[in-house]
Amino acid sequence: MRKAKPKKRILLPDPKYGDVLVTRFVNNLMLDGKKSIAYTIFYDAMDIVGEKMKDAEKAPLEIWKQALENITPQVEVKSRRVGGATFQVPTEVRPERKISLSMKNLVLYSRKRPGRSMAEKLSAEIMAAYNQEGAAFKRKEEMHRMAEANKAFAHFRF
Repeated sequence: MRKAKPKKRILLPDPKYGDVLVTRFVNNLMLDGKKSIAYTIFYDAMDIVGEKMKDAEKAPLEIWKQALENITPQVEVKSRRVGGATFQVPTEVRPERKISLSMKNLVLYSRKRPGRSMAEKLSAEIMAAYNQEGAAFKRKEEMHRMAEANKAFAHFRF
């Protein structure tokens, strides 16, 4: 590589839960640099999750973390050209990328959901992911299926 790797920025923990993971998620949720609105959306979504899942005997933050874990992909396929042919090579996902992929998928499929407010959409997607269903969970399953189907090309790894 020509350029030096950029330094990792240290994120501050969020004000309500004191968790760096929440800040990272809010940064993914944020549009046009409006962080306070993103925080409001996230906290409202957590309140909705807490209301709707009282019987889960878990804190809303725990439900959210479990939902993220449920939609975190372990393997993905990358295109690799070998002698004119392009192969989909299954590769393991780096830990940092795992987290960012799951967060991005959760936000993306929350935005696509039908609903009134973003907080409602996000809470619905979180609960669906927690119960191992919903679009974000389907995406992870699809990634795993693709990797499984192309297991024969694993020896082309980078």
